[in-house]
Amino acid sequence: MKQDNSRKKLNPAQSEAVAHNDGPCLVLAGPGSGKTLTVVKRVKRLLEEKKAVPDEILVITFTKYAAREMKERFWAEMDGKKLPVTFGTFHGIYYGILKWAYRLGPANILSEEEKYQILGHVASFYELDAAQEQDFLTNLSSEIGVVKNSRYKIEKYEAKSCPVQSFREIYKDYEKKRKELKKIDFDDMLVLCCRLFEKRPDLLKLWQDKFRYILVDEFQDINQIQYDVIKMLAAPQNNLFVVGDEDQSIYGFRGAKAELMFQFEKDYPAAKRIVLNENYRSTGNIVRCANRVIKNNQMRYEKQIKAVKPDGDTLHVQEVKDPKEEAAYLADEIEKELKKGRQEEDIAVLFRTKNETAPLVEELSRRRISFWMREQIFNIYHHFIGENIASYFKMALGDRSRRTFLNVMNRPKRYLSRESLGSEEVSFEELRNFYCDKSWMLDRIDQLDVDLRILNRMTPYGAIQYLKKSVGYVDFLKEYAEQNKRNAEDLFEILYQIESQAKEFKTLEEWLNYREEYTLSLKILQQKMDRTAGSGIQLMTLHGAKGLEYPVVFLPEANETILPHRKSRTKEELEEERRLFYVGMTRAKERLVISYCVTKNGKDLIPSRFVDEIFSVEE
Repeated sequence: MKQDNSRKKLNPAQSEAVAHNDGPCLVLAGPGSGKTLTVVKRVKRLLEEKKAVPDEILVITFTKYAAREMKERFWAEMDGKKLPVTFGTFHGIYYGILKWAYRLGPANILSEEEKYQILGHVASFYELDAAQEQDFLTNLSSEIGVVKNSRYKIEKYEAKSCPVQSFREIYKDYEKKRKELKKIDFDDMLVLCCRLFEKRPDLLKLWQDKFRYILVDEFQDINQIQYDVIKMLAAPQNNLFVVGDEDQSIYGFRGAKAELMFQFEKDYPAAKRIVLNENYRSTGNIVRCANRVIKNNQMRYEKQIKAVKPDGDTLHVQEVKDPKEEAAYLADEIEKELKKGRQEEDIAVLFRTKNETAPLVEELSRRRISFWMREQIFNIYHHFIGENIASYFKMALGDRSRRTFLNVMNRPKRYLSRESLGSEEVSFEELRNFYCDKSWMLDRIDQLDVDLRILNRMTPYGAIQYLKKSVGYVDFLKEYAEQNKRNAEDLFEILYQIESQAKEFKTLEEWLNYREEYTLSLKILQQKMDRTAGSGIQLMTLHGAKGLEYPVVFLPEANETILPHRKSRTKEELEEERRLFYVGMTRAKERLVISYCVTKNGKDLIPSRFVDEIFSVEE
């Protein structure tokens, strides 16, 4: 549900921001503080007081949706007059400048599909088990973006998605191929625009003269190169009006830097600072609890958000046994809300990652409660671990297709080469002939043959146990995690979930049939959601919920290792996790329910430190 900022009367802080004249201004806008209203009113005042004509004003935000919404709000504020104020995203504005300077067109832009094809191709030349997996390519793509957006030197960058040297070589190969195609990617738009302004001060002056007043929304999400270009564009008048909240900076993995909000005042010592600290969205109890959590961060401006609404319901924290019991609890609470007359679209469940959504998706589907997911539905059987297990089961049942064999022939390492698979149907005799002069390889081939015969006689649960302990699949996952800079525990969780579900089936055929049926049901569900976009209970990640609000919000799995995530270890990473929790809490307008599990995947869990902070004594 998008934010409702229909309230027209401004409070004193908003009025001060709207009345700001020339020069730099930093507006710290807390959750639900009416920042969109403030930006729109300021643009209106600049026009009404003849400070600028419409095409001299530039308003930048981070998504096309937000830019479109702000433009429509502005037009409504101007009684329907569609004045040509420029509203757009950083990429959209900078692409427009490049198109003007270099006559670029759509044919010069590398599509996401093309980008992944190139990355998959260049990564295949390096010994990386994950090279063709979508998650790996997505992380690789994102990290290449971080290097470009942060203006890092590739020779000094420490990669997170794969071994450092492999990443550097893949980066160079990708850039070489991209240039051969004479195309630029999404992130190059920012890089090239920056270079253009640095090398051509005459062209920079043209754009400086065009945009006399610049307003930037969601400033806490800005990255280094966006900031560098916007500073150049705003000079020399520096009529730069930025609005953001460092407490809601949650996109560090994309290269966003919350510290640039503090840098702004160093770069512009005369900048005015205005704090919008009145929350018109959430009840008093929700705002107070959220304040108790976020005050534990150190990299923030000292400010206290105040609720305009009365206290309302007390925030509820629920302990549950495990994710399955939690899904049942959430479904029960959702049904109670619906019986009260609450609309489905007024209820949101916010997860740390999409991997946590599966139990609730199954429970809501079973109860025939409509829901909608902002992200693609997560199918655990399409994770590479699910694919690997399926391939072993198929081979145990006699499938000898080359594709199935390739999935697992070196998981764990058996040192079998692709060249040994001479045809589309793999024969163990052909494999033995290929390696006839290598006795140690013959032993490995014989062992695989024996393993498949043993698996053939087992239940799905027993077969997974055998793969883990006798075949060495757990050791493979440990090596895979180390090589690809992944957290092994994340992979073990996926394996445990598949293993637990396997107990319900007696034969490998039953398990494989269920996997196909489950995948088909998710595909049908996804198609239904695509047709009825936005309809039903809202399920999404905390990152996907940014900028939205709902009367009722559930935050499940508020546990250590989940939120904060186990991979967040440094002080900076933990502070971003706390900001993520804070963003989740402040999406709620009337009711907020937080739950945590006692166990998950056979392991004991403890509540998140953020839950403890909710009940800390206020100073």
